[in-house]
Amino acid sequence: MTIDGAGGERWTQVGRRELLDCRIFRVAERENRAPDGRSGRFTVLDAPDWATVVPVLRRGGEDCFLMVRQYRHGSDEVCIEFPGGVVEPGEESATAAARELEEETGYRAGSLRSAGSVSPNPAFMANRFHVFVAEDLRESGTRSLDEHEIVDFFPVPVREVRAAMGTRGYSHALMVAALFMAERLLGGPVSVGRAADGRVT
Repeated sequence: MTIDGAGGERWTQVGRRELLDCRIFRVAERENRAPDGRSGRFTVLDAPDWATVVPVLRRGGEDCFLMVRQYRHGSDEVCIEFPGGVVEPGEESATAAARELEEETGYRAGSLRSAGSVSPNPAFMANRFHVFVAEDLRESGTRSLDEHEIVDFFPVPVREVRAAMGTRGYSHALMVAALFMAERLLGGPVSVGRAADGRVT
């Protein structure tokens, strides 16, 4: 293996021009210069950050995730996912996660913790994907879907989600990352407790 020592250095942006505005993302061309002086033009997709929330609760004596199901136009498939969506301009990622949870499921989180963030594809995407874990869930009854959203929500046992991730129906790659990050935050496989007053925590 050859290591030249420059792979860990950042390139410098020396130019940029927007190529296309597609509403949900913009395509730009960056001219970047390498540490050794070489330069090149690279296509970059600028999209808003995304926030996803992993809601944990207990149903029927079993630890569950509150999942959503919807059709995805890119893959032409119905996907089962954790609730989530776009971080609006000026909005904190935690606020976006809490908002998306309530909009898509009608639940609010008594506890919302960050599990971290990752780059969806650092080769050409400039945004971040933020993951949160929601606990102590309470129904608010106030779903608020976007104009073109048709979304179901339901609890799925944790064991089923873990077993199905990466298979048809659970094919959204970022959900695999969200599951890993949530379970890392929780110290291993999800285990949902119950507060003294009977609330699920």
